Amino acid sequence: MLVARIVGTVVATRKDPRLVSSKLLLARPVDPRGKAEGNYLVAVDTVDAGVGETVLIVSGSSARMASGMKDCPVDAAVVGIIDHVDVAE
Repeated sequence: MLVARIVGTVVATRKDPRLVSSKLLLARPVDPRGKAEGNYLVAVDTVDAGVGETVLIVSGSSARMASGMKDCPVDAAVVGIIDHVDVAE
């Protein structure tokens, strides 16, 4: 699972028919304190997330197990919106 911040949306007028009604989001992984790290990725939204929100993203075969994604050609899916992260150090 990845923690990421939604930084934008992706519009693809031509895509696999199984993704026609899916919202695609552009996300950037963040560390537990919210600092950006890593490369951007495109993820299918399954929880109605929006730009600026911190989310949980699953990838690989786990993404295809997300709600409504069975047998869909996805490699990343937003499966949760994070309200708060508490880091104890």
